[in-house]
Amino acid sequence: MKLKLKDIKDADISTQLAEARKELRTHRFQYVVARSLENPMVIRNLRKKVARLLTVKREREIAAAKAAKK
Repeated sequence: MKLKLKDIKDADISTQLAEARKELRTHRFQYVVARSLENPMVIRNLRKKVARLLTVKREREIAAAKAAKK
């Protein structure tokens, strides 16, 4: 079963973000230098995944700041 991003803990989001960025860097290198990347859409999908993770992380930061103000 696939977990939704909103159900994942903050620490797990940070680790997934680091892994996705590392994987993105690797695929970009393969695409530019070696031209051995079979499916260039992987890069696009990874960029979207990173954006989603950053969005959820920022939403939680904003929610925590609002809760701290009250």
